Amino acid sequence: MNVCFPVLQNLGLASRVYGHFSCAPEYVVVDMITCEVATISNGGQILRYGTCDPVDGLDGHRVDAIAAGEIGGAMQQKLSRVGIRVFQAREGTIGENLVLLEENGLPEHLPDQDRPGHRHGCDH
Repeated sequence: MNVCFPVLQNLGLASRVYGHFSCAPEYVVVDMITCEVATISNGGQILRYGTCDPVDGLDGHRVDAIAAGEIGGAMQQKLSRVGIRVFQAREGTIGENLVLLEENGLPEHLPDQDRPGHRHGCDH
């Protein structure tokens, strides 16, 4: 499975997961089988709330899942429509979150699932 994480800076598996998916400057895609890492620059494609196609923003990389601290409902629905699963990442590194994901320790957000307290936008 290829998992995409929002990050401030690509430091491989040592990268810290960035708080909000759409606001991250970069994304790191990790192949959980080979541990290969690829970087995608946000470049503003995903930044505008509700106006983008998240698949275009993934720059041609195959992504099976997103693991993020926060993600907007509209973005989650768009990802779900193209078969990309969304998981609730924990604070920490990509490596730590991959271990949790492998152990089924990251909850999966389901489409239309209410997320109390979710903030829309980039106020970091």
